[in-house]
Amino acid sequence: MKDELLFKIGQSVRYIRLKQGLSQEELAYKSQLNINSISTLERGVNNIKIKTLYKIADSLSVDIMDILNCKF
Repeated sequence: MKDELLFKIGQSVRYIRLKQGLSQEELAYKSQLNINSISTLERGVNNIKIKTLYKIADSLSVDIMDILNCKF
């Protein structure tokens, strides 16, 4: 069963990433994560560490609240 909050956060990251024209691979490289981590985050499959979310926000040049607000 998918966790709705994790799914929304993942979709928020996906929306921002696509809006910036980045692939999952490019975001993974910029945030020093592996592509599997980005993929599972965007699908809402696994819980994410707050430090990882900050890395992703920094790599996307957005405030972490932009991701957590899930407004897209």
